[in-house]
Amino acid sequence: MKEEVSVMKKACLALMVVLMVLVFLGWATVKAQAQTVKLTYSCFFPDGHTQAKLARAWCKEVEDRTKGRVKIQFFPGGSLTKPSQCYDGVISKASDLGQSVFSYTPGRFPVMDTAGLPLGYTSGKIATGVVNEVYRHFKPKELSETEVMYVHAHGPGFIHTKGKAVRRLEDMKGLKLRCQGVSELIVRQLGGVPKFSTITEVYGMVQKGTVAGASHPYEANEGFKLGELYNYATAAYSVAYTLPMFVVMNKDRWKALPDDIKATIREVNNEWIPQHGEAWDTIDAEGMRFFLNHGGQIIGLDSNEAARWKMAVAPIIEDYVKILNEKGLNGQDIVDFTIKTLNSMQ
Repeated sequence: MKEEVSVMKKACLALMVVLMVLVFLGWATVKAQAQTVKLTYSCFFPDGHTQAKLARAWCKEVEDRTKGRVKIQFFPGGSLTKPSQCYDGVISKASDLGQSVFSYTPGRFPVMDTAGLPLGYTSGKIATGVVNEVYRHFKPKELSETEVMYVHAHGPGFIHTKGKAVRRLEDMKGLKLRCQGVSELIVRQLGGVPKFSTITEVYGMVQKGTVAGASHPYEANEGFKLGELYNYATAAYSVAYTLPMFVVMNKDRWKALPDDIKATIREVNNEWIPQHGEAWDTIDAEGMRFFLNHGGQIIGLDSNEAARWKMAVAPIIEDYVKILNEKGLNGQDIVDFTIKTLNSMQ
Protein backbone atom coordinates (compact mmCIF):
# COMPACT_ATOMS: atom_id res chain seq x y z
CA MET A 1 0.00 0.00 0.00
CA LYS A 2 2.81 2.36 0.98
CA GLU A 3 4.54 1.54 -2.28
CA GLU A 4 1.38 2.48 -4.28
CA VAL A 5 1.11 5.82 -2.45
CA SER A 6 4.77 6.49 -3.11
CA VAL A 7 4.34 5.76 -6.80
CA MET A 8 1.28 8.04 -6.94
CA LYS A 9 3.19 10.84 -5.21
CA LYS A 10 6.05 10.48 -7.66
CA ALA A 11 3.61 10.50 -10.59
CA CYS A 12 1.87 13.62 -9.25
CA LEU A 13 5.20 15.30 -8.68
CA ALA A 14 6.32 14.45 -12.21
CA LEU A 15 3.04 15.76 -13.60
CA MET A 16 3.42 18.98 -11.64
CA VAL A 17 6.94 19.42 -12.99
CA VAL A 18 5.70 18.87 -16.54
CA LEU A 19 2.86 21.35 -16.02
CA MET A 20 5.23 23.92 -14.54
CA VAL A 21 7.59 23.51 -17.49
CA LEU A 22 4.70 23.93 -19.93
CA VAL A 23 3.45 26.99 -18.08
CA PHE A 24 6.95 28.47 -18.06
CA LEU A 25 7.45 27.79 -21.77
CA GLY A 26 4.07 29.34 -22.54
CA TRP A 27 4.89 32.37 -20.45
CA ALA A 28 8.30 32.70 -22.11
CA THR A 29 6.71 32.43 -25.55
CA VAL A 30 4.11 35.07 -24.73
CA LYS A 31 6.82 37.32 -23.28
CA ALA A 32 9.02 36.85 -26.34
CA GLN A 33 6.10 37.64 -28.63
CA ALA A 34 5.27 40.71 -26.56
CA GLN A 35 8.85 41.91 -26.89
CA THR A 36 9.01 41.32 -30.63
CA VAL A 37 8.76 44.60 -32.50
CA LYS A 38 6.91 44.23 -35.79
CA LEU A 39 7.53 46.92 -38.40
CA THR A 40 6.40 47.59 -41.95
CA TYR A 41 8.70 48.99 -44.66
CA SER A 42 7.38 50.72 -47.79
CA CYS A 43 9.90 50.88 -50.67
CA PHE A 44 9.26 52.50 -54.04
CA PHE A 45 11.78 50.34 -55.90
CA PRO A 46 10.23 47.36 -57.70
CA ASP A 47 10.89 43.91 -56.31
CA GLY A 48 13.98 42.51 -58.00
CA HIS A 49 15.67 45.90 -58.39
CA THR A 50 19.11 45.88 -56.75
CA GLN A 51 18.15 48.73 -54.44
CA ALA A 52 15.05 46.82 -53.33
CA LYS A 53 17.25 43.79 -52.66
CA LEU A 54 19.51 45.99 -50.54
CA ALA A 55 16.50 47.26 -48.60
CA ARG A 56 15.35 43.67 -47.99
CA ALA A 57 18.87 42.77 -46.89
CA TRP A 58 18.79 45.70 -44.44
CA CYS A 59 15.58 44.29 -42.95
CA LYS A 60 17.13 40.84 -42.55
CA GLU A 61 20.32 42.25 -41.07
CA VAL A 62 18.33 44.15 -38.45
CA GLU A 63 16.30 41.03 -37.67
CA ASP A 64 19.42 38.86 -37.39
CA ARG A 65 21.42 41.27 -35.24
CA THR A 66 18.50 41.82 -32.86
CA LYS A 67 18.07 38.04 -32.68
CA GLY A 68 14.52 38.23 -33.92
CA ARG A 69 13.40 40.93 -31.51
CA VAL A 70 12.61 43.05 -34.57
CA LYS A 71 10.60 41.67 -37.49
CA ILE A 72 10.11 43.75 -40.62
CA GLN A 73 7.49 43.17 -43.31
CA PHE A 74 8.77 44.54 -46.62
CA PHE A 75 6.50 46.07 -49.29
CA PRO A 76 8.31 46.83 -52.60
CA GLY A 77 7.16 48.69 -55.70
CA GLY A 78 5.03 51.26 -53.87
CA SER A 79 2.55 48.52 -52.96
CA LEU A 80 1.93 49.92 -49.48
CA THR A 81 2.29 53.65 -50.17
CA LYS A 82 2.88 55.34 -53.52
CA PRO A 83 6.36 56.80 -54.15
CA SER A 84 5.13 60.40 -53.77
CA GLN A 85 3.18 59.51 -50.60
CA CYS A 86 5.88 57.44 -48.92
CA TYR A 87 7.26 60.12 -46.60
CA ASP A 88 3.83 61.24 -45.39
CA GLY A 89 2.93 57.56 -45.05
CA VAL A 90 5.71 57.16 -42.51
CA ILE A 91 4.51 60.21 -40.58
CA SER A 92 0.91 58.95 -40.53
CA LYS A 93 2.00 55.37 -39.69
CA ALA A 94 0.69 53.92 -42.93
CA SER A 95 4.15 52.33 -42.81
CA ASP A 96 6.75 52.35 -40.06
CA LEU A 97 9.66 52.72 -42.47
CA GLY A 98 9.81 54.18 -45.95
CA GLN A 99 12.23 54.64 -48.82
CA SER A 100 11.61 57.00 -51.71
CA VAL A 101 12.88 60.12 -53.50
CA PHE A 102 12.94 63.56 -51.88
CA SER A 103 11.95 65.38 -55.06
CA TYR A 104 8.79 63.31 -55.58
CA THR A 105 7.28 66.00 -53.35
CA PRO A 106 8.75 69.11 -55.07
CA GLY A 107 9.92 71.95 -52.84
CA ARG A 108 9.42 70.08 -49.57
CA PHE A 109 13.07 69.16 -48.98
CA PRO A 110 15.06 72.16 -50.26
CA VAL A 111 18.26 71.44 -48.33
CA MET A 112 18.46 67.77 -49.33
CA ASP A 113 17.58 68.57 -52.94
CA THR A 114 20.57 70.91 -53.09
CA ALA A 115 22.73 67.83 -53.54
CA GLY A 116 20.78 67.02 -56.70
CA LEU A 117 21.89 70.15 -58.58
CA PRO A 118 23.72 69.69 -61.93
CA LEU A 119 27.17 69.88 -60.39
CA GLY A 120 28.86 67.28 -62.58
CA TYR A 121 28.57 64.02 -60.62
CA THR A 122 30.66 61.10 -61.83
CA SER A 123 29.46 58.20 -59.68
CA GLY A 124 26.77 56.95 -57.32
CA LYS A 125 29.31 56.35 -54.58
CA ILE A 126 30.33 60.01 -54.65
CA ALA A 127 26.74 61.24 -54.91
CA THR A 128 25.77 59.11 -51.91
CA GLY A 129 28.75 60.47 -49.98
CA VAL A 130 27.79 64.06 -50.78
CA VAL A 131 24.13 63.74 -49.82
CA ASN A 132 25.02 62.13 -46.48
CA GLU A 133 27.51 64.89 -45.71
CA VAL A 134 24.87 67.51 -46.50
CA TYR A 135 22.45 65.79 -44.12
CA ARG A 136 25.02 65.39 -41.32
CA HIS A 137 26.25 68.97 -41.60
CA PHE A 138 22.91 70.77 -41.74
CA LYS A 139 20.49 68.31 -40.05
CA PRO A 140 17.66 70.17 -41.86
CA LYS A 141 14.35 70.79 -40.09
CA GLU A 142 12.56 69.53 -43.21
CA LEU A 143 13.28 66.01 -41.93
CA SER A 144 12.38 66.63 -38.29
CA GLU A 145 9.05 64.77 -38.49
CA THR A 146 10.77 61.42 -38.98
CA GLU A 147 13.82 59.56 -37.74
CA VAL A 148 16.34 59.40 -40.58
CA MET A 149 17.98 56.02 -41.03
CA TYR A 150 20.22 57.21 -43.85
CA VAL A 151 20.15 58.83 -47.28
CA HIS A 152 21.68 57.86 -50.61
CA ALA A 153 21.76 59.06 -54.23
CA HIS A 154 22.08 57.57 -57.70
CA GLY A 155 24.91 57.96 -60.21
CA PRO A 156 25.12 60.70 -62.87
CA GLY A 157 21.78 61.47 -64.50
CA PHE A 158 21.73 61.71 -68.29
CA ILE A 159 19.20 62.43 -71.03
CA HIS A 160 17.82 59.35 -72.79
CA THR A 161 15.74 59.64 -75.96
CA LYS A 162 13.76 57.56 -78.40
CA GLY A 163 13.97 58.59 -82.05
CA LYS A 164 15.86 61.86 -81.79
CA ALA A 165 19.54 62.08 -80.87
CA VAL A 166 20.73 64.95 -78.67
CA ARG A 167 24.26 65.85 -79.77
CA ARG A 168 24.25 69.62 -79.34
CA LEU A 169 22.43 72.11 -77.16
CA GLU A 170 20.22 73.07 -80.09
CA ASP A 171 18.84 69.51 -80.25
CA MET A 172 17.17 70.05 -76.87
CA LYS A 173 14.87 72.79 -78.13
CA GLY A 174 11.22 71.82 -77.64
CA LEU A 175 12.07 68.21 -76.70
CA LYS A 176 9.52 66.75 -74.26
CA LEU A 177 11.27 64.81 -71.53
CA ARG A 178 10.06 63.21 -68.34
CA CYS A 179 11.77 64.74 -65.29
CA GLN A 180 11.53 65.11 -61.55
CA GLY A 181 13.08 67.50 -59.08
CA VAL A 182 16.18 69.31 -60.25
CA SER A 183 16.22 67.52 -63.60
CA GLU A 184 13.04 69.43 -64.43
CA LEU A 185 14.99 72.69 -64.07
CA ILE A 186 17.86 71.29 -66.11
CA VAL A 187 15.69 70.24 -69.04
CA ARG A 188 13.91 73.60 -69.09
CA GLN A 189 17.19 75.52 -68.91
CA LEU A 190 18.62 73.48 -71.78
CA GLY A 191 15.61 74.34 -73.94
CA GLY A 192 13.50 71.21 -73.47
CA VAL A 193 9.94 70.79 -72.20
CA PRO A 194 9.85 68.95 -68.84
CA LYS A 195 7.02 66.59 -67.93
CA PHE A 196 6.95 65.62 -64.26
CA SER A 197 6.41 62.00 -63.23
CA THR A 198 7.94 59.28 -61.09
CA ILE A 199 10.38 56.82 -62.67
CA THR A 200 7.77 54.04 -62.45
CA GLU A 201 5.59 55.88 -65.01
CA VAL A 202 8.29 56.50 -67.61
CA TYR A 203 7.99 53.26 -69.60
CA GLY A 204 4.36 53.91 -70.47
CA MET A 205 4.98 57.57 -71.26
CA VAL A 206 7.81 56.81 -73.70
CA GLN A 207 5.97 53.86 -75.20
CA LYS A 208 2.88 55.98 -75.89
CA GLY A 209 4.92 58.89 -77.23
CA THR A 210 3.81 61.26 -74.47
CA VAL A 211 7.48 62.15 -74.10
CA ALA A 212 10.50 61.66 -76.34
CA GLY A 213 12.54 60.34 -73.44
CA ALA A 214 13.60 61.01 -69.89
CA SER A 215 16.46 62.05 -67.65
CA HIS A 216 17.83 59.40 -65.29
CA PRO A 217 21.00 57.39 -64.57
CA TYR A 218 22.04 54.40 -66.68
CA GLU A 219 20.71 51.94 -64.08
CA ALA A 220 17.07 52.68 -64.95
CA ASN A 221 17.66 51.21 -68.40
CA GLU A 222 17.67 47.76 -66.84
CA GLY A 223 16.13 48.39 -63.42
CA PHE A 224 12.94 49.74 -65.02
CA LYS A 225 13.51 48.15 -68.48
CA LEU A 226 13.68 51.58 -70.15
CA GLY A 227 16.66 50.56 -72.25
CA GLU A 228 14.26 48.50 -74.35
CA LEU A 229 12.73 51.70 -75.68
CA TYR A 230 15.54 54.22 -76.14
CA ASN A 231 17.83 54.79 -79.10
CA TYR A 232 20.20 57.33 -77.53
CA ALA A 233 21.77 58.44 -74.26
CA THR A 234 23.60 61.76 -74.03
CA ALA A 235 26.38 61.42 -71.46
CA ALA A 236 26.68 65.08 -70.50
CA TYR A 237 28.94 64.71 -67.46
CA SER A 238 29.50 68.45 -67.17
CA VAL A 239 25.87 68.91 -66.06
CA ALA A 240 25.28 65.48 -64.50
CA TYR A 241 22.88 65.63 -61.56
CA THR A 242 21.85 63.10 -58.94
CA LEU A 243 18.63 62.27 -57.10
CA PRO A 244 18.83 62.19 -53.29
CA MET A 245 16.69 59.51 -51.60
CA PHE A 246 15.67 58.77 -48.04
CA VAL A 247 15.15 55.85 -45.69
CA VAL A 248 13.18 57.12 -42.70
CA MET A 249 11.25 55.73 -39.74
CA ASN A 250 8.19 56.93 -37.87
CA LYS A 251 9.35 59.07 -34.95
CA ASP A 252 7.10 57.48 -32.31
CA ARG A 253 8.00 53.96 -33.39
CA TRP A 254 11.68 54.86 -33.15
CA LYS A 255 11.35 56.42 -29.70
CA ALA A 256 9.56 53.29 -28.43
CA LEU A 257 12.48 51.01 -29.34
CA PRO A 258 14.85 49.83 -26.59
CA ASP A 259 18.19 51.62 -26.61
CA ASP A 260 20.17 48.52 -27.56
CA ILE A 261 17.98 47.96 -30.62
CA LYS A 262 18.42 51.61 -31.64
CA ALA A 263 22.18 51.18 -31.36
CA THR A 264 22.07 48.05 -33.51
CA ILE A 265 19.99 49.74 -36.21
CA ARG A 266 22.38 52.71 -36.28
CA GLU A 267 25.28 50.31 -36.83
CA VAL A 268 23.49 48.65 -39.75
CA ASN A 269 22.59 52.06 -41.20
CA ASN A 270 26.22 53.17 -41.25
CA GLU A 271 27.22 49.96 -43.04
CA TRP A 272 24.46 50.28 -45.63
CA ILE A 273 25.39 53.80 -46.81
CA PRO A 274 28.52 52.75 -48.73
CA GLN A 275 26.76 49.61 -49.92
CA HIS A 276 24.10 51.72 -51.61
CA GLY A 277 26.70 53.95 -53.24
CA GLU A 278 28.68 51.00 -54.58
CA ALA A 279 25.48 49.29 -55.73
CA TRP A 280 24.48 52.36 -57.74
CA ASP A 281 27.76 52.21 -59.65
CA THR A 282 27.43 48.48 -60.25
CA ILE A 283 23.93 48.74 -61.63
CA ASP A 284 24.85 51.81 -63.70
CA ALA A 285 27.34 49.58 -65.51
CA GLU A 286 24.70 46.87 -65.88
CA GLY A 287 22.16 49.39 -67.13
CA MET A 288 24.63 50.71 -69.69
CA ARG A 289 25.24 47.18 -71.00
CA PHE A 290 21.49 46.52 -71.13
CA PHE A 291 20.96 49.71 -73.12
CA LEU A 292 23.80 48.94 -75.55
CA ASN A 293 22.69 45.33 -75.99
CA HIS A 294 19.29 46.64 -77.08
CA GLY A 295 20.90 48.72 -79.81
CA GLY A 296 21.28 51.96 -77.88
CA GLN A 297 23.97 54.50 -78.71
CA ILE A 298 25.83 56.63 -76.16
CA ILE A 299 26.64 60.18 -77.28
CA GLY A 300 29.52 62.05 -75.65
CA LEU A 301 30.15 65.79 -75.66
CA ASP A 302 33.48 67.32 -76.64
CA SER A 303 35.02 69.90 -74.30
CA ASN A 304 33.52 72.89 -76.12
CA GLU A 305 30.01 71.47 -76.16
CA ALA A 306 30.31 70.33 -72.55
CA ALA A 307 31.27 73.89 -71.57
CA ARG A 308 28.21 75.26 -73.40
CA TRP A 309 25.93 72.93 -71.43
CA LYS A 310 27.59 73.86 -68.16
CA MET A 311 27.14 77.54 -68.89
CA ALA A 312 23.51 76.95 -69.82
CA VAL A 313 22.65 75.38 -66.44
CA ALA A 314 24.68 77.83 -64.31
CA PRO A 315 21.60 80.00 -63.62
CA ILE A 316 19.93 77.00 -61.96
CA ILE A 317 22.57 76.97 -59.25
CA GLU A 318 22.41 80.75 -58.84
CA ASP A 319 18.62 80.72 -58.65
CA TYR A 320 18.64 77.85 -56.16
CA VAL A 321 20.55 80.03 -53.71
CA LYS A 322 17.66 82.50 -53.93
CA ILE A 323 15.08 79.72 -53.50
CA LEU A 324 16.80 78.60 -50.30
CA ASN A 325 17.07 82.19 -49.05
CA GLU A 326 13.34 82.71 -49.63
CA LYS A 327 12.70 79.74 -47.34
CA GLY A 328 14.67 81.42 -44.57
CA LEU A 329 17.82 79.35 -45.16
CA ASN A 330 21.39 80.42 -45.86
CA GLY A 331 21.35 79.46 -49.53
CA GLN A 332 24.91 80.41 -50.39
CA ASP A 333 26.29 78.47 -47.43
CA ILE A 334 24.31 75.33 -48.34
CA VAL A 335 25.23 75.43 -52.03
CA ASP A 336 28.89 76.26 -51.36
CA PHE A 337 29.17 73.42 -48.84
CA THR A 338 27.64 70.96 -51.32
CA ILE A 339 29.99 72.01 -54.14
CA LYS A 340 33.04 71.96 -51.86
CA THR A 341 32.10 68.49 -50.59
CA LEU A 342 31.66 67.16 -54.12
CA ASN A 343 34.98 68.62 -55.28
CA SER A 344 36.77 67.06 -52.31
CA MET A 345 35.44 63.61 -53.24
CA GLN A 346 36.03 63.64 -57.00
